[in-house]
Amino acid sequence: MLCLTVTWALVVTVPAFPADHTKDKPADVKKAVETDKAVLIDVREEVEWNDGHLKGAKHLPLSDLKKGVPAEKLKELLPKDKVVYVHCGSGVRCLKAADLLKAAGYETQPLKPGYEELVKAGFEKAK
Repeated sequence: MLCLTVTWALVVTVPAFPADHTKDKPADVKKAVETDKAVLIDVREEVEWNDGHLKGAKHLPLSDLKKGVPAEKLKELLPKDKVVYVHCGSGVRCLKAADLLKAAGYETQPLKPGYEELVKAGFEKAK
C-alpha cells in the first residue's frame, strides 16, 4: 500500500519593509501641502471621493493602484521630488497604497487619520 501525503504552501508576497503610518503631525502635513513641499493623495474609491474630499488632494484609488497605473499617469500626479502623503477613510488602505507607491520609487508617507479626522484636524473640504 502506497501512502501519499500532500502539503500545501501559501505564498504571500510582503514588501521587505512594509509601510507604517507617518509620525508627522496633521498640522505639519497640512503646512507641507500648502507650501508645495508635499502632495496629498486620497486613495479612497470614486464614490467616497464624490461624497467629499480634501481641498488640494489628488485622487488615486487603491483599486487603480492594485490594477497598475501607467508610469506616465503617476508622474503627472506624483512629483518624485516631493513627499507623497497618502490618506484613506480610516488609515488602512493608505498603508497598502504606500507600499505600492514606494515600490514605484516614491517617498510615500501614509497618514493614520482618515478623511473625517483630517477635516477635524483643520484640513479644508473641497467645494
